[in-house]
Amino acid sequence: MALTSRVDAMFREADPAIAAILERALSGGEISVEEGIKMYSARGVSFHLAGTVADEIRRRKVGDTVTYVVNRNINFTNVCIKQCGFCAFSRDFREGEGYILPTPEIVRRAKEAHRLGATEVCIQAGLPPDMDPDTYENICRAIKGEMPDIHIHGFSPEEVLYGAQRSKTTIREYLARLKEAGVDTLPGTSAEILDQSLRDTISPGRITVQDWKEVIRTAHSLGIRTTATMMFGHMESIPQRVRHLKTICDIQKETGGFTEFVPLNFIAEEAPMYRLGLHPAIKSGAGGPDILLTHAISRIMLHNIDNLQMSWVKEGDRMSQLLLMWGANDFGGTLINESISTAAGARHGQLLTPSRIRALILEAGRRPAERTTTYGIRRRFDTADAADPLDAADPGAFGSYAQLIKIDRFRYSNPRG
Repeated sequence: MALTSRVDAMFREADPAIAAILERALSGGEISVEEGIKMYSARGVSFHLAGTVADEIRRRKVGDTVTYVVNRNINFTNVCIKQCGFCAFSRDFREGEGYILPTPEIVRRAKEAHRLGATEVCIQAGLPPDMDPDTYENICRAIKGEMPDIHIHGFSPEEVLYGAQRSKTTIREYLARLKEAGVDTLPGTSAEILDQSLRDTISPGRITVQDWKEVIRTAHSLGIRTTATMMFGHMESIPQRVRHLKTICDIQKETGGFTEFVPLNFIAEEAPMYRLGLHPAIKSGAGGPDILLTHAISRIMLHNIDNLQMSWVKEGDRMSQLLLMWGANDFGGTLINESISTAAGARHGQLLTPSRIRALILEAGRRPAERTTTYGIRRRFDTADAADPLDAADPGAFGSYAQLIKIDRFRYSNPRG
């Protein structure tokens, strides 16, 4: 074990139980739920040792390269039949701020991003009532018809389930249809915390734990890789968090289909369940030490997932840099349009340019690289400077969520009158 004498001293000074867990993690051992819970009690030297071990595991697994992807989010509608307590993005179909982008506008946004260097479009949205069963497939075919080489990272497990239900078909059959239409990978969102009792509290009617796992396992079996996420810092307990991580680890052992894991801090400001005080135990997101420790524990427990992505939208530039020293190795995407976190009150913007991402990575002492969605390396950089069309673009030209919900031509027309 190539560890410095200072780290050896940290092991001696740390809580013996936590030190033993971290020692075994460095040797490649799998961490149990009970051990994961114990790691969350780390304070003082033990806290810093957890970060050091997570960083060392990161270095051994993926080296010192930090990746990012040039992409655009296209949240094509905010109209949704669900009313999740944490979601400030969605609108009921009776509300005046509902919008839906027609397919030509979705394609226009994808083409604009493609011209600016994007290799991926991430497509997620609300669940509009009376949705045409072919909606998702038609969107994909239209995009691929214009840009066959762009990667469609589209449709959460919640959307897949809804599409299958609208199509009156099985999850497997529907996923096969999406793949044929052009879906390349799925975002592993709508996971929140994979604990049914908690989900029934914060998002009654949301996709169940069992259905989420079925969509993910089925996608992997069809050769559709996915990400995995965890939303933390709201009402969940530490054991619920850790069991969530164990579930993700176990699925990866079965399928090997996860490309990355992304811890997502709860943005509380505009979330209905926080703003309206619906639950006495609700928190306003995780604080700094908890954010650091959650990323470190994610890296340590998810020994079979190579890539740990932080969310610059949730955490901001500077905290994201720090998370590169607590197990993370991916900066995520440029996004161009970010509506969901922005609607909830995230204050860190909807676009991070490639040159800015590279500069942040270099400041943190790492080497930046642009990647594909599935982590193939496209370009490596020694400086932040490079000829990227997106760097020269006017961010204001892409519009914002606040503007979008006021555009009359995209106003959602209620099919129920």
